[in-house]
Amino acid sequence: MKKLFVLILCFTSVITFANDLNYAAKEKDNKGIKMQHLSTQLTKINLVGVKVRTNRSDESNPETGKIFSCVQRYFHEQLFEKISHRKIPGKTYCVYTEYETDCTGAYTYFIGEEVSSLKNVPKDLEVLTIPAQSYVKFTTEPGPMPNVVIGAWEEIWQMSSKVLGGTRRYHSDFEIYDERASDHNKIVLDLFIGIE
Repeated sequence: MKKLFVLILCFTSVITFANDLNYAAKEKDNKGIKMQHLSTQLTKINLVGVKVRTNRSDESNPETGKIFSCVQRYFHEQLFEKISHRKIPGKTYCVYTEYETDCTGAYTYFIGEEVSSLKNVPKDLEVLTIPAQSYVKFTTEPGPMPNVVIGAWEEIWQMSSKVLGGTRRYHSDFEIYDERASDHNKIVLDLFIGIE
């Protein structure tokens, strides 16, 4: 299961913010990605994991991308096993936060799990608190990896504020990988986009 998550998260993370439309156009089914979306309000979320500061330009090149090595470290060193007070072990959050401007500027990528307490956090792990905010939650229909993620982000990037249901806040956006990601040919993914 963890090996599968490594593959899924690596594909997702390297491709998502690179926004390589030529590659995505080749991979994406012409019908697009079907997604349900719903406006929702979430309370504060405390996460423990690892992070890296990067930007879209760096992530578009495998030689300069930083997310791949961050994800590899998280899983190869089994850092998730060091996290105390895990709410749902194996439910992985991939967060895009601390935006310099929007998705075109620098941002922080964080990978980890939600915790019920921030006590006893190991020194080699980071804490990220996502404040309570409004979101549009997207849930994809089952689809193959990485097409489903590429397609989902492409559609979100192209949505006007009216279609999205609000103006993007660019504070914290995240993907959730859980048991629905166990079959890489039929992955179901939740994406939460923060709105004002």
